[in-house]
Amino acid sequence: MPIDVLRQGFVFRGERISFGSFQRGIHRPKQMRGPAALTLMTAAHVPGKQPAYEDEIDIESGTILYRYRAGPIDQPDNRALRAAFESQAPLIHFRGIARGQYHIVQPVFVTGDDPRSRTVFLEVGLPAADVRGEGLVSSPDARRYALREVRFRLHQQRFRQDVLRAYQHRCTVCALREPALVQAAHIVEDREEQGVSAVVNGLALCAIHHLAYDRNLMGIDPEGVVHIARRLRDERDGPMLREGLQGFHGSDIVLPRRLRDRPEPERLEERFDYFVRATDAA
Repeated sequence: MPIDVLRQGFVFRGERISFGSFQRGIHRPKQMRGPAALTLMTAAHVPGKQPAYEDEIDIESGTILYRYRAGPIDQPDNRALRAAFESQAPLIHFRGIARGQYHIVQPVFVTGDDPRSRTVFLEVGLPAADVRGEGLVSSPDARRYALREVRFRLHQQRFRQDVLRAYQHRCTVCALREPALVQAAHIVEDREEQGVSAVVNGLALCAIHHLAYDRNLMGIDPEGVVHIARRLRDERDGPMLREGLQGFHGSDIVLPRRLRDRPEPERLEERFDYFVRATDAA
């Protein structure tokens, strides 16, 4: 969700309620009757810069670690955070994935408070089951699954942002720059051993080339050369096939400027071997 939309807040009983300034991590609107906070915010990590707060997702314990605000432990923001623990009020957690972009995790509940380490522990609830004023009533297994989904989506969204930024939002095959049509593709799929959600395992591809790559109708070898499956090269089916796919056979992909963002040849080779086997079988 873009920050410009979130800054509009929401309307409750004819009055606009703020989600916060997004400059502070803990927010309690002035209209709240109780002492608990409404929203928590974790800023997006800036590459090469130490984050101000280390908010971690711990799958083993099933919790998100969230830090107190710096300064006195009894300041209003920290009191609102601890009040959410005491009342078990549902909260909304905005997690930054890029500048001006947030992933929304809700509801979350503060299920542990450790003043010594200035840390609270958040559990992700289920939107239908856990927002009826009864606290966390969903099963622990369901909540752990919800947390795994949060971590997966965060990784995917950060992967998308990082890949598109590295490729300057243009398709590595055809150089199309239309934001609505350019996507982040994994070279080696997530479920494979080498399938990490990192820029070196990603390519920016337009919708047609992404689909062709996923369906092994197009491959990219370790040298960055595009290969179109022979059965497509042999077809005669109008300008879209001719110019959109056949015409790129043997061409070089457009690489990111920074060396550290370029696809690792080992990953390209692993995926290209799969493409060759798939096309040979066809």
